[in-house]
Formats: sequence, structure tokens, C-alpha cells
Amino acid sequence: MTKPATAILHYSSPPTVGGVEAAILAHAREFAAAGYPVTVVSGRGSQDGLPEGAGFDPIPLMHSQHPEILAVSRELENGVVSTEFDRLVAELERQLEPVLAPFDAVIMHNLFSKHFNLPLTAALNNLISRGVIKRPIQWIHDLSWTSQHSLGQMHEGYPWDLLRTMQPRSIYITISEARRNEIVSLFGCSPSAIKIIYDGVAPEDILGLSPTGSRLIRDLGVWSADLVLLMPVRVTQAKNIEYAIRLAAALKEADIQPRIILTGPPDPHDPEVWQYYQSLLDLRRQLGVEQEFRFVYEMGGPDSPMIIGQDLVGELYRVADFLFMPSHREGFGMPVIEAGLVGIPVLSTPVPAAVEIGGKDVLIFSTNNTPESLADQILIWIEENPTVQMRRRVRLGFLWESIFRREILPLITGER
Repeated sequence: MTKPATAILHYSSPPTVGGVEAAILAHAREFAAAGYPVTVVSGRGSQDGLPEGAGFDPIPLMHSQHPEILAVSRELENGVVSTEFDRLVAELERQLEPVLAPFDAVIMHNLFSKHFNLPLTAALNNLISRGVIKRPIQWIHDLSWTSQHSLGQMHEGYPWDLLRTMQPRSIYITISEARRNEIVSLFGCSPSAIKIIYDGVAPEDILGLSPTGSRLIRDLGVWSADLVLLMPVRVTQAKNIEYAIRLAAALKEADIQPRIILTGPPDPHDPEVWQYYQSLLDLRRQLGVEQEFRFVYEMGGPDSPMIIGQDLVGELYRVADFLFMPSHREGFGMPVIEAGLVGIPVLSTPVPAAVEIGGKDVLIFSTNNTPESLADQILIWIEENPTVQMRRRVRLGFLWESIFRREILPLITGER
């Protein structure tokens, strides 16, 4: 089945830097990654500024700083709608029609709410009215009619009224409840007519994740987890891994979806460690936490186990909520200070680094406590830690990938 094609429109696009341009880049990236045809159409930008798989179609007259647009904008500031305005509307309509007609949906960022290129707004309004644009989506970040900075440039009548009148064929999206309240007041419409889709973040960019790390983190299920605990250790009995598996089961029983991730492999030269590793796999299966407790070693498949270097371990540190060390014994406990550098809480038995360096800044526990008891303590710590709570909220709701799947794609496919 052919996937619907989408055009994304704005005055400018990446590599131009700006808030709207950043959103366009994120949208284009998600469309392309999901295999949906997407083309950015703007007055200024380049193919090099867009992700692989996204197209670019430049129409210079769309740019707000195009000399002809600037000349007409100066007339419009004084309330003058000249024949030159009409000519530019007709010319933009002529240029845009063959470009936009093939698309199943067209997302227009700020083009029906800002006054920076009113001939473009009028031309698009005509194309929508004539049915050339099949599924118009108005994505509103800012409004000229409610901005004290722009209000002096607004006038009664056409074309300014296009920026405060709901286009009847369009779907309207905005970025916050506060912005929706402005639109409702300006348009005189029902709040239900304006859908809120919050901006998101791309963890690859913010956390500096490599393509390999990003794939591993996704495959481990980190982005859908309520809580991520990292164990950057090898598989040895001294690490008390069976306790961690039982903790995963206790957290799951408490309706928390955890990911406890152990980064290191079993020692390839120690047959007893391999027996221990197999017993851990058996325990994990018996407790039903194959998804909740993950060995990085197994992520490469049965015939090509995955062994990662410190660079990928560092990436896992950056996505974890806690360092978890339930070790029976450690000569030092290097992960404690690594976690301190990254800035994540440390949950550890009293190993030397935790006691002598971490002190009161480390959450120290005893394995004499049951995993169920520790799970209760962890839930209390989470409730008292706004940083962990905010991280979880963003991870579950505000990554661009999840926003795309949950909110944007249904707009394109008509499921809204």
C-alpha cells in the first residue's frame, strides 16, 4: 500500500536556524525515518540541510525577505493593497499549484497566522479553496493579531483577515494550551477545533548519541521505560546480578515498567561464569522479565553477541536514570564516579567508591533488604526527585519519534 506523501511549507527551512525551522527538520526526519515521502517547500533553504530521504523544492518568492515581497509588505504595513499584491498572489499560485497538487497532505507552518508574506497566504488560501491542496494542515507557532510587536501592522479586511479567520477546509494545530487560548479568542472557535501537539526533542541530538548507540538504546526499549537502571559491569557472581533480576520483577509487580541494563559480557575464559550466566537467563525467564532485564551481550543475536566499548557505555549512562550496583564486593567501584560525572543518582551497596567518595550523595542499600523492599524505596526516591520525574515524562511523551507516531502520522493518514 502506497504511503501518503506530505509537503511541509514555511518561509525558510534548514539550514536556516530558527525555532520553526528546527521543528520542520524534526518533522522531516521522522517522516523519512518512517518511510513516508516528505518534501520541504520553502523560499530559502537547501537539500543539504535536510535529513536523508527528505526532498526539497525551493520557491524563492515564498521567502519573507524576497525583494518583491518586501516591497509589497511595506505597502501593506500602510494598509495599501495594490495591483502588485494581486500580481504576486497570482504568480505564487501559479508556481505552487504544480508543486503541491500531487501531495496527499500539506503542512503550513505559521503561513495562516503571521503576516510576513501575505501574498503567499492569499495564494495558499486560493489553492485550498479550489481543492488543489487536498489535506491542508495549519501549524500555528505564533500569531500576528495577538502580538504587540506585530499588531500595528494589521489592518481590517483582506488580506489581514486571513490571519484571524479559520480556514474552513483546514486542520489546525498549535503548540501549547496558552497558544490555543489565543487562537480560540481570536477566531471565535471552539477549543476542540484546535489540536495541541507539543514540540519534542531528538535524543540523538541532545544526548550526542551515535547511530549505533541510538539503535541499541531503541532496541533495549529505553524510550518506553518508566525507569532505567544501568549496570556497567561484566557478568560475574560478585556483581549479584540475580538480585537485580529479582528487583526487575518486583518493580514490574508494582506496575513500573523498568529497564535494567547490564553492559558487559561473561568472561569467555571462565566456564563457571558461563554456568552462572545461563542460570541468570533461566531465572529471568522464570520471573517473566526478559524485556525488563536486558543483557547488552545478547542484543547481537545468538550467533554474534554484542560486546561494546566504553564509548557506547557512556551513551547508556546518558540515557539512564540510576546507576545500579548490587555487588557483593568491589575492589573500588569505578561506575560510581563515572555516574557522578554524568550526573545520575547512584544506587549501590556499600562498595568503597560509594562509601569513601560518594558518601551521603549516594543511595546506599544492603542486599539483606528484599528486592521488593528496595523497589518500594526506589519508588519513594523517584517521587522525591523532580529531575528523574521530568526525565521520565519527557522520555515517555516528548521525543519526536513518539510524537510523530502518536500525533502527527494520524493527521496525514486521516485517522484524526
